[in-house]
Amino acid sequence: MIIGGLEKLSILDYPDHLAAIIFTQGCNFRCHFCYNPKLVLPRKGEDEKNIKEKGFSPLSTEDLFLFLRERYGRLDGIVITGGEPTLHPDLPFFIGEIKSIGYDVKLDTNGTNPEMLQELITKKLIDYIAMDLKAPFTKYEDTVGVSVICDNLQKSVKMIIKSGLPHEFRTTVVPGLLDKEDFEEMGNIIKGAAHWYLQKFKSDTELVDGVYQGKKAYLDKDMEEFASIGRKAAGVCEVRT
Repeated sequence: MIIGGLEKLSILDYPDHLAAIIFTQGCNFRCHFCYNPKLVLPRKGEDEKNIKEKGFSPLSTEDLFLFLRERYGRLDGIVITGGEPTLHPDLPFFIGEIKSIGYDVKLDTNGTNPEMLQELITKKLIDYIAMDLKAPFTKYEDTVGVSVICDNLQKSVKMIIKSGLPHEFRTTVVPGLLDKEDFEEMGNIIKGAAHWYLQKFKSDTELVDGVYQGKKAYLDKDMEEFASIGRKAAGVCEVRT
């Protein structure tokens, strides 16, 4: 497991839990609007010097688990996010070690690895799943900047909804990438989901694609209009700022 960072306390990222957030290194997407460019490095082909030059300070698993054991009882859960955690083949073992301490685990994923997701669900290694829904399938590749097997995304969506686990889908709404007409199509992809959260685009930080830096987000009234369309598909569809 390549750990890209640790946020020691969050009251927002895991519903009803005080949680720590573990950031894994590496992602198979290059979303234009991603605000974690230091985590979106290739998992292979980057030497240590290059990684350090880009501001990535690795955290050892020994130090991480020392922290987790010391904080057990004060924290309720652990969020594993990225990057894309399911790229790491040792993810089931890693989560198993966290679960053995006694924590609930929330996984954030882009849904591209349904086989890994199925293993985690079958082995009861995760307690909450959040999947990013980037766009309608017709716009996915333009949005994430790479080729995508949309059948795998659909498999992950169906698996999550049928799992019986608490779950949510999340969409960052970027002007120029998504418009009003897209939300009905996206709603059809996740029909029957428990929660769908629409996140306002933020451009006041370093992004994977500098072209989007400083661009304006949709107005609140636009976001609420999109959410009203989303409520036809999901039990709850709300805007996150």
